[in-house]
Amino acid sequence: MTAFLPDPAALASGPTTLPISLVVLTYNEAHNIARCLDSVPFAAEKLVVDCGSTDATVAIAEEHGARVVHQPWLGFGAQRNAAAALARHDWLLVLDADEFLSPELVAECRERLPAWLAGPLAAVGLRRHGLFMAKPMRHYRPLRGERKLRLYHRDRARWTEARVHESLRPRGPTAMLDAPLHHRTTPSLLHKQIKSTLYAELKATDRHAAGKRPWIALSPLIFITTFLKEYLLRRAVLDGARGYISAHLSAHAAVYRRFRLYEMQRNPASIGQARDWLIAHDLERDA
Repeated sequence: MTAFLPDPAALASGPTTLPISLVVLTYNEAHNIARCLDSVPFAAEKLVVDCGSTDATVAIAEEHGARVVHQPWLGFGAQRNAAAALARHDWLLVLDADEFLSPELVAECRERLPAWLAGPLAAVGLRRHGLFMAKPMRHYRPLRGERKLRLYHRDRARWTEARVHESLRPRGPTAMLDAPLHHRTTPSLLHKQIKSTLYAELKATDRHAAGKRPWIALSPLIFITTFLKEYLLRRAVLDGARGYISAHLSAHAAVYRRFRLYEMQRNPASIGQARDWLIAHDLERDA
């Protein structure tokens, strides 16, 4: 496996380490974890919180300087909050295993973070750049510098405990870094569809538990409005055919979540059946 190698110039400038714990949640991330860990050379601690990987994730993480702790899966938000309590430093940089800092971002962190860490900030945002169909999107906003709060003081911010698409809620001022955080997820449309379906299952399960209604009659309107939001307001139209495909998939996912909620309400047994199938095919974590 080829690990991510930071730019030597970035390594040479600024303090060797900062009082930051890099925190990464993992489950079978052997193909990603080394690149993620190696991209943050300034972190005084690298903590991997694993929920039962069956591949080489744990061994690779330890080889690349991480302390590995096992934590049964609690859901995305709850798992992040549990991981925060395990870190040795109050300032945490939380990355997904398929994310990594660019050399430019490493240099910017070393230049700007020492002063910020000593001040009243609650959190710092990073600008995440992703790929779609294995290529960068030039204009589509969610994949072109999307703002993500990922560096925070654990006494001044906390993750919402949603099953998926959790968010960090800061209690204080925030700041932004400018250089790119890279995201290497869903290398093909198949990967994206599987991931989208998994996230839809989690969202629908949350909505079912909260007693929400799906309003199936509104599905055509939901499809159209979601498509137009992605295609026009978020500028997918400027990325040609791939932009159209991305907007269409987003609209389809918005409708599918409601279809799945409708099924859950009329056939509650399908919730457990679906979860058992996902676990059996190693697509879902078992608690």
